[in-house]
Amino acid sequence: MVTPARTATAGDPRAIILRAGEPSLSLPTFEQEDEIHMALTGELFIGRARRSTPRRFQAIDPARGGPIEPAFSAAGAEELDAACALAHAAFDPYRSLPPARRAEFLDAIAAQILAQGEDLLQRAHAETALPLARLEGERARTVGQLRLFAAELRSGAWLGLRVDPALPERQPLPRPDLRQRKIPCGPVAVFGASNFPLAFSVAGGDSAAALAAGCPIVVKGHPAHPGTSEWVARAIVAAAAATEMPEGVFSLLNGPDVALGTALVADPRIRAVAFTGSRAAGVALMKVAAGRPEPIAVFAEMSSVNPVILLPAALASRAGSLAKEFVASLTLGVGQFCTNPGIVVALEGEGLSTFIDAAAEALRAVQPGVMLSEGIHRNYTQGLERLAGEGAQLLAQGAADGAGNCARAALFSVPAGSLLAHPALAEEAFGPASLVVRCAHVREAQQVIERLEGQLTATLQMEEADQPLARQLLPALERKAGRILINSWPTGVEVCHAMVHGGPFPATSDGRSTSVGTLAIERFLRPVCYQGFPDALLPAELRAAQLPRWPHRFDGELRLGRPD
Repeated sequence: MVTPARTATAGDPRAIILRAGEPSLSLPTFEQEDEIHMALTGELFIGRARRSTPRRFQAIDPARGGPIEPAFSAAGAEELDAACALAHAAFDPYRSLPPARRAEFLDAIAAQILAQGEDLLQRAHAETALPLARLEGERARTVGQLRLFAAELRSGAWLGLRVDPALPERQPLPRPDLRQRKIPCGPVAVFGASNFPLAFSVAGGDSAAALAAGCPIVVKGHPAHPGTSEWVARAIVAAAAATEMPEGVFSLLNGPDVALGTALVADPRIRAVAFTGSRAAGVALMKVAAGRPEPIAVFAEMSSVNPVILLPAALASRAGSLAKEFVASLTLGVGQFCTNPGIVVALEGEGLSTFIDAAAEALRAVQPGVMLSEGIHRNYTQGLERLAGEGAQLLAQGAADGAGNCARAALFSVPAGSLLAHPALAEEAFGPASLVVRCAHVREAQQVIERLEGQLTATLQMEEADQPLARQLLPALERKAGRILINSWPTGVEVCHAMVHGGPFPATSDGRSTSVGTLAIERFLRPVCYQGFPDALLPAELRAAQLPRWPHRFDGELRLGRPD
């Protein structure tokens, strides 16, 4: 258990170097060996308590097969009820904390994650087969987005403050004093993703956004990486203790059963859901949430093929280099990115032929890579069979399969008419596979774009001469995608203020939101209007003394605020 905190000194091996302007942090210490460096226990985290259950499961080594020690407790109805009860009890105390206190908590989580060093990365590597360099970058992203939300909290921009002052002399009726702010929605259920064991998991973007908003979280850990989840849970619990957060602000429920996730969404104390995963699972959770006596929002990021449109001048000038860049994007991380370029749309001609030949040559040299799990590998294989069964022509495959869950990259092709007649060709095959759609003319390309479902991204590869055609295509792409790129590739999502990682269904369950960037906090907030309140009863940010500090609208005029 955590003992009272002390401040890490310059000589302390656990000291964290913070960027200029960040607060100093206190890290917890332990009477003997720091818990942060102890062996995994396989326990659940229910608020401040640890629990074990007789129901056990283990992570499976995706590279070599076989279980990885230790065994982990699987949560059941009793543990779920306890976690939700604690989250419900913590909601009002947590949301009432000043934004700066919640920002301190997020910064402390980031520091604790870094303090875990190689232990966290090595466990994540064992459970996912992702390279250590990739995991190191993902840890940096996880820490960065926690700090980004901490900075957003301090800015006050997320509060959405508006004031329409009273007009007692207005005729025919006076106007009362009206003031608005945004408040958190309540405890949030967060589902860890398989393909991002850090950045979209226990302390990932969904957790950071919910905690920033003022919502306690109950995390359903992904069963493929329970050890990684436990390491990160330790970081959050230590940070909560060091910053004196209310008990129940965080709990981790592990378990392989689908029923655990559906029961979590159905619990009446959960007020919103954040999910990243398959379309089937996301839709199932949406149905559970919609079927509750009091339905709640599910923010699910699910399925996207991320079309890349190769415009004629771009193909004429750089088909070969485009092909190599495309294959690099397609096969990055064994194709296990939600922004993987799964469809290429282009006009028939010499440029497209050159692109296809160069892409096929580059792809044949790609070595097979280990996928995240046996289930993902099985689904990928079935996706390739579906494409072939729908009449897609296999143009090239990567090097021969390795052992276990290794996947060969694959490139298929169809004429546009086939895709228009068989929409299943445009469904996602999660992994390093893509389909080139050959269009006879611009109108056919437009029909293909119109037939596509909602997407996370759409990409235009173009030259200046292509601008008229690009302008013609943009309205449809805006309706289809949450992010539109020009002359880059969709894999890789910048965590920043302007990013949109969302899109129309089935890319996400709610195309008005994003799961990456500071706008993600909006998913867990709702507006409240205070009419005719005396100053003493108003929330602190709306009172006369504090309002000038924060960005706000006053009688329609935007005022930027001034920090202390």
